[in-house]
Amino acid sequence: MLKYAKEILTKVSFDAQLFEKELKKAIKMLVPEEIKELRAWCLEKFGKLYSTLIHRSFNRVLLT
Repeated sequence: MLKYAKEILTKVSFDAQLFEKELKKAIKMLVPEEIKELRAWCLEKFGKLYSTLIHRSFNRVLLT
C-alpha cells in the first residue's frame, strides 16, 4: 500500500490541493510504521514544494 501511495502522490504533485487530499487518504490507509516512512519520503521528495502542507498533514495524525 505504501508503494501505491507514493506513486499516486508523485502523479498528483503538480497540484497542492490534490497532493494534500491524496496524502490524507494515504495516511488513513497505512499502519504507523508506514506512516513514518511516508513522512520521511514526502519531506525528502516534496519538502521544498510542500513542506508546510506535509508537516500539517502528519501533525494531525501524530497528535491523535
